[in-house]
Amino acid sequence: MLQYIAIILIILWVLWLVSSYTIGGFIHILLVIAIVIILIRIIKGDKIVK
Repeated sequence: MLQYIAIILIILWVLWLVSSYTIGGFIHILLVIAIVIILIRIIKGDKIVK
């Protein structure tokens, strides 16, 4: 479940980059959280997408 949330956050971040700069640093915090979740799953040896 966490990997899907991480993927959604990354997609939203990319969409934000091409759309506008109104949200500011909030979306970058979400991106960092998404990357950390993905890295933890990779280190643990889990698959990113089942």
